Amino acid sequence: MGTYNEEAAIGTVLEDIDGVTDGRAEVVCVDGSDDRTPEIAEEHGARVIRQEPQGYGVAVEAALDAATRDVIVTTDCDDTYPMEALPEFLDDINDGYDVVSGDRLYHGAEAMPAFNRFGNHAFAVVASALLGERVHDTTTGMRAYRSDVIEDIEWTENTGLSAELLMRPLARGYDIRERPITYAERAGETKLDPLTGGAEIAKSILKVGVEERLDG
Repeated sequence: MGTYNEEAAIGTVLEDIDGVTDGRAEVVCVDGSDDRTPEIAEEHGARVIRQEPQGYGVAVEAALDAATRDVIVTTDCDDTYPMEALPEFLDDINDGYDVVSGDRLYHGAEAMPAFNRFGNHAFAVVASALLGERVHDTTTGMRAYRSDVIEDIEWTENTGLSAELLMRPLARGYDIRERPITYAERAGETKLDPLTGGAEIAKSILKVGVEERLDG
């Protein structure tokens, strides 16, 4: 997880992870907060890597690089994702999938602001057209990966890293499953401006899609 001023939610998320994995998960938080987020994370057993805030992708990539297990799971720290679904994600990896990606839009994602929901549908349409294969939720934060997928691809994006983390493996022939998940209203305030953040994500989707088509 990349964390930034999520003291309202981080404890609940880590308790849920701990409960559903029987305390066996290694949790890494890359944090740039100026509230109590890192202290709360450490109190709940997470390994916290502190850095100056540099954006979503920088933090998440640092967390991915720091992870040591054969299966790496990403999630957001705002209590919007269903940690109770983690065993199903891990079962899919054990069944042979390389990436399992949570599809928030399958069930409607009514807790998501309407503008964001529309944007995410549009991102999926553009990504699908560029890749020549249907994807449903390009920007979900909840995924499971075989560690070699993370290690084998050079990641380039920051705000758009979530889309890149799905698009590049799919374009390169990795076995991907999108698994429907529920999506809850976030705890605390959002940090991403929907207009500027959406524009950055759209640019990343176009850049990654074009690069993969040219390389393919």
